[in-house]
Amino acid sequence: MNRVTILAIGAAAALLLYILEMVRRRKLREEYSILWLFGSVVILILSVKKDWLEWASKAAGIFYPPSFLFLVGILFVVLILIHFSITISKLHQMNKKMAQELALLKQERSPPNHSSAADADSASREGERS
Repeated sequence: MNRVTILAIGAAAALLLYILEMVRRRKLREEYSILWLFGSVVILILSVKKDWLEWASKAAGIFYPPSFLFLVGILFVVLILIHFSITISKLHQMNKKMAQELALLKQERSPPNHSSAADADSASREGERS
């Protein structure tokens, strides 16, 4: 084994253990950890099975197999970023809707404006004069 393979195995194993520990401590939700776990397992398998890595890199037209390994890692990071962007967009829409509903509730519970009360008072006085 060369240094690049050992480094890739170590990095993938460390990432896998780190993600599992973060889920165990409840610092990372399970739904967000799925892509991280899947990516680290794929990189770990490709690091251990050199013949699979060589086959996949040749199929992709990449002559240096560790470059393909890093390409796979980068693609997983891009997928995770897209997933987080979708999640943030949904949360933004939910936050906006909740703020609008809260504003409507506050408007319903607030006392009437002074100008509206004065208009109603003057209207009632005119009704008494008639």
